[in-house]
Amino acid sequence: MDTDDVDESKKLKEEVRQATDMKIFMATINIVFDCVGKTDPVIRGIEITVNYLGIQFDLKIWSQHISFILVGIIIVTSIRGLLITLTKFFYAISSSKSSNVIVLVLAQIMGMYFVSPVLLMRMSMPLEYRSIVTEVLGELQFNFYHRWFDVIFLVRALSSILFLYLAHKQAPEKHMTP
Repeated sequence: MDTDDVDESKKLKEEVRQATDMKIFMATINIVFDCVGKTDPVIRGIEITVNYLGIQFDLKIWSQHISFILVGIIIVTSIRGLLITLTKFFYAISSSKSSNVIVLVLAQIMGMYFVSPVLLMRMSMPLEYRSIVTEVLGELQFNFYHRWFDVIFLVRALSSILFLYLAHKQAPEKHMTP
């Protein structure tokens, strides 16, 4: 790797860290003040960029398409990762006697995993599409689920930070550069 690649890698890592910090901050704000986001972060980012650059852009039309494409990519890759992990798990613990029970449990997990992105996407949809999703899923307490998504994300993020900190303290000589 040459120095340009290293610099780009450092920049990308820093941008991902900043985005993660922002998500942790926003999840904390949402939990403390019991807020539910009104706009999609992608739409908000496009809006800020367009206003900053002074570009003539039909934000309402393009932001929906861009947002759905990005959410689709995230959902497909996330589901792919889940299926790979569940397949490894299934092969590791299955036997001829337990395979039917394991398949049922994995099907339940996958069903919940497939419905959760719909619940998350619903809040960023325009009102006319949001009512369609609400009609299909029934009268769920969507604010409850959005709040729990933030709580679960925050707990996982903070526990990951704590785990990485403790792992770094346990083996400091591996992380030091000469």
